[in-house]
Amino acid sequence: QLVAYSAAKPVKVVHPALLIRDNRLYRHTMSQLELYEATRGIWRLGKRREGAELALPVFEGVAKEVYEIERWYSAGTLEYKTRELNDLSIDGRWEFKGSLAKDPLRKRYKDRRVSEYFKKGAQSPVVYVNC
Repeated sequence: QLVAYSAAKPVKVVHPALLIRDNRLYRHTMSQLELYEATRGIWRLGKRREGAELALPVFEGVAKEVYEIERWYSAGTLEYKTRELNDLSIDGRWEFKGSLAKDPLRKRYKDRRVSEYFKKGAQSPVVYVNC
């Protein structure tokens, strides 16, 4: 896994996207559903979220998947099957409903390095790109 991260080629993100770094929930053995649910919510976001078309979960600076965002909801609106939200404050947070991106988008961004978008020392796990 470590070799794959260091060998990942950088990519310029040209689509309106949210890069979401969640080192707390990410595991190499996650199912597709677990990764999607960890990516889609729950986040403290501003109005700029509405301009995002894509969500990319990022681990170790590499985009692990690509989701097309269909719609935003107040956190706690949608059901989660693989994670508990009971211990999280959801006031003022957001979640999206989406789907796995089409192959051309996935081929462009998945397993590509996006670490340069995260400023050193930045606390926020979410970076807006082109939105």
